[in-house]
Amino acid sequence: MFLTVFLSLWTLIHVYAVWRVATLPLVVAHVPRWLIVAIAVFLWAAYPLARILDRQGVKFLPRPLEFVGADWMGVMFLLVSALLVADVVTGFGHFMPRIAGGVRTGAVGVAAALSLVAIVQGMRDPIVRDYAVPMPGLPRERDRLVMVELSDVHLGTLIGERWMARQVARVNALKPDVIVIVGDLIDGNVGEVEPLLPVLRQLSAPLGVWAVTGNHEFYAGLDRSVRLFEEAGFKVLRDRSAEVVPGLVFAGVDDLTGRRQFNLDGEPVRRALAGRPPGATVLLSHTPWKADLAAADGAGLMVCGHTHDGQIWPFNYLVRPVYKLMGGIYRVAAMPVIVGRGAGTWGPRMRLWQPSEIVRITLRSVSD
Repeated sequence: MFLTVFLSLWTLIHVYAVWRVATLPLVVAHVPRWLIVAIAVFLWAAYPLARILDRQGVKFLPRPLEFVGADWMGVMFLLVSALLVADVVTGFGHFMPRIAGGVRTGAVGVAAALSLVAIVQGMRDPIVRDYAVPMPGLPRERDRLVMVELSDVHLGTLIGERWMARQVARVNALKPDVIVIVGDLIDGNVGEVEPLLPVLRQLSAPLGVWAVTGNHEFYAGLDRSVRLFEEAGFKVLRDRSAEVVPGLVFAGVDDLTGRRQFNLDGEPVRRALAGRPPGATVLLSHTPWKADLAAADGAGLMVCGHTHDGQIWPFNYLVRPVYKLMGGIYRVAAMPVIVGRGAGTWGPRMRLWQPSEIVRITLRSVSD
């Protein structure tokens, strides 16, 4: 069903884009219609074809094809957004017909410029974003404990060993007391990530590296993904809690989005928090849902990812109705919720006004 909806929508926006671009005065004068259609068909097919070839074990071709196809998704989003604005302003050419073509040409130019900016921003290393969070119940000897969070790395054909080795070095240089990986470390093919185990094993903190799954671990194969986490030395929390040190507890759930898509059972948040050891509790959950349940059940902090904060503006406005907690720090009841934008990118290696980030959280001991 998802594939059908995606391909249908992908086809419709290409039809719209070809229709509008083909009417631009410069294009009408210099570019044959068949060439526009041929280029559009190639770009329409590039990303799905790359994924199919990758699944079939084809070497070399999927990587450049996926890079082109993935970035084209971002370019197409910006192009269609700009063209829609131009068409609404001009009534699809019925208002101000003399300048409508020029307005559409300007829209294409704006989309091209924003695409270049987004590619540059998407290829940059993530910034380090700092938060300080008061944690009632945290022992005074653990005051200023530093937790570094990585989410949404999306390792695979587009983000690989060199990039990850650089980020591992940056994370370790922050000298965290503990590291948490909040899902989507893997993009879609575990086989592409397994050779990176020596790099992943270099992540190091005195209190360990803790992890939960994201929806892409579900897509890649949940059991194999969890096995890779464990072989990397991560402590994986699957609907359970564990004492990190006396007075500090981590609880974690398998991803809530993945559960919904795969029709899995129950209330994992409440199951993870039930019967936990005493102490300040941090809930790790890839998707920023069920924060109200976590707060009601006594979690002192919830750390999430998944949304990428929209990744490419203005996409964040489209997904906000589904994810009320998009990026940054929020408060649900008395509980802070931190939603990281992610260290990597999904699909396009592009970001627009939403930089990738590594999140550093300083936990502060306070009186209850």
